[in-house]
Amino acid sequence: MRQVVIYLRKTNSSLVHQTEFILPQMTHRFEVIRLWEQPTELFLNAPGLFPFAALTRTENAEEVLNEVAQLIERIDNRQQQANLVAASSVLAGLVLDRELINRILRRDIMRESPIYQDILAEGRQEGRQEAIAEIARNLLLSGMSVEQIMNVTGLTRERVEQLTNRDSE
Repeated sequence: MRQVVIYLRKTNSSLVHQTEFILPQMTHRFEVIRLWEQPTELFLNAPGLFPFAALTRTENAEEVLNEVAQLIERIDNRQQQANLVAASSVLAGLVLDRELINRILRRDIMRESPIYQDILAEGRQEGRQEAIAEIARNLLLSGMSVEQIMNVTGLTRERVEQLTNRDSE
């Protein structure tokens, strides 16, 4: 079995040069790839590697992302385009400004990606849960009973009691 650790962003940590992990009775060896040391050209030759290109050895990550955007636009499959734009956006965010990324990569294509849709849905769900918790806190402060709050918000008794305990701290 070949195991590989891939470091995405440049760091001065000594761990990026470690190639084994040793415990009593166990030695684990692995290969290390530091993307910032890899030639950019390798990542522009295969669509599956496009999202990593801006993280490779380059003087100008913006220029590389522009090239990636052009390569993605040449792909006929819209679903593949959407997935590559979404992945490229996320990874480029490690080294480039969000506004720059949005300007270079077509957001309309990214929105078609199931990965992007999952991220949005997860964010919406988290937002709903936070809003419900805030409503429950306000109802607690207004003196409403735990049972009533459970009925209104759909929260469990444990969750409402957690909110009660958090407010009293």
